Amino acid sequence: MYKLVAAITFAASLAASAQMDMKLSGPQSTDKQKIADALRAGPLFITKDAVLADWPTNPKDPNAEYRVLRAGKSDWTCLPGIPGYPHDEPMCLDKTSMQWIKDSLADRPVHIDQIGVMYMFSGAWVPDLHGTSPSVDHTYHVGPHAMIITPHNEDIAKFNHDGSTGQIYVSHLPGHSELYLIMPFKDWPQQ
Repeated sequence: MYKLVAAITFAASLAASAQMDMKLSGPQSTDKQKIADALRAGPLFITKDAVLADWPTNPKDPNAEYRVLRAGKSDWTCLPGIPGYPHDEPMCLDKTSMQWIKDSLADRPVHIDQIGVMYMFSGAWVPDLHGTSPSVDHTYHVGPHAMIITPHNEDIAKFNHDGSTGQIYVSHLPGHSELYLIMPFKDWPQQ
């Protein structure tokens, strides 16, 4: 498992170094803005053929539809930042991860049968557990990172659970027990 983590971290850092746009943006309202935001979520070798989709109005609705903004030719889906979140956090998800996020948000049973991979090149904000963040909302910005879900939580359960250290860590969606491994690969200045 550790060799897999090291290989993915190395590959993601190379891709990010070559292709990353470091600009942050605010909420997206037009389809053109949503497409541009979704394209910032991962490496070009993923985004160029990925389905670009928009979040449903209510992701908790079991029948929610993710509206396609641009058709794709691969099993990847890239989404703009989640509407209503205080920070812009676009993401790209492989087929396994996309099904996991859909099922989790809609409170359906989750069945992870293989490893899934996600990218968040703009990063994500997590609670600052140490009280050292200079941000007004007391969050720590985890810089660009890749994430892995696995059918075997025990493989990653012993990793650090604190995202505000800047290290590799594990987390779970609120109200769910399925862990995912977050691997930051570039420091991001805290603001």
